[in-house]
Amino acid sequence: MDPFGPENELEVSWFERPSSFRQPILILALHGLFDAGKASTNAAVWIRENTDSTLIGEFDPEEMYNFAENRPRTGFGSDGQRVIDWPRVKIFGCRAEGPRDALVIVGIEPQYRWRSLAESIGRIVLLSGTELVITLGSTLAMTPHTRPARVVGSAGDPVLAQRMQLNMPSYEGPTGVIGVINQTLEAASLPVLSLRSEVPHYVPGAPSPKATQVLLRRLEQLTGIPTKYTELDGHVHEWTRQVDEAVQADEESRVYLRHLEKRVDQDEERFPSGDDLAAELEAYLRESGDPGSD
Repeated sequence: MDPFGPENELEVSWFERPSSFRQPILILALHGLFDAGKASTNAAVWIRENTDSTLIGEFDPEEMYNFAENRPRTGFGSDGQRVIDWPRVKIFGCRAEGPRDALVIVGIEPQYRWRSLAESIGRIVLLSGTELVITLGSTLAMTPHTRPARVVGSAGDPVLAQRMQLNMPSYEGPTGVIGVINQTLEAASLPVLSLRSEVPHYVPGAPSPKATQVLLRRLEQLTGIPTKYTELDGHVHEWTRQVDEAVQADEESRVYLRHLEKRVDQDEERFPSGDDLAAELEAYLRESGDPGSD
């Protein structure tokens, strides 16, 4: 049974059937409120670029964006003709090593039709036979750049949260479209897991490869899908070096960094690190069955 009404459906241009992928896990990241340091969207793009991926569909941007705010870009194609690149949400199919493939939905958070986008993604879950949706995010936090990047995980399904040793969602306040998508899918009894990495709040603008890498590492740990996250080591080291230089040049910043380090060293890791997480997830998915079969 389709829990989503056709009146809210957005137009999707399909180039390949999403049902042609093996027991897919859908990975979703949108650049917007919860994409500090572009960590989540860069993680999604990294997966696409480091797997056997194909653009299989894209949402029509006409009803979703205010083009005066998210302006299209003009350039030249390979044939020398001028082309316009519109902001949009794209759907990629990624054939991965192992028993599962991935669907990756990535793009820019739209200004309009959030509920319609959420319900349309729900239909993609049902159409593709997706067994789990993982939404990615990143937030500014009081975390020092000198410590391992951390991930906060949550799941709205109490059974999934307990099996994966995750918290139930507790955030209250302004939300982005990712929050709307999470709630919409959970209300339709579709399994959703949210991962958010932390970005040092004193480095708000620059891309954070460290926060991207920890998302990729957790994704691989959970799903078994190879992400090649170790190939980001060089970028992480260079980012850390640059931030170190900026902080060490100012005494007040050095004192503040030591305060953050002491504070974080007293906290517990908020994401389980056991090697059996992937086995727990597989057991949950086997017991849950196909989310689109009811």
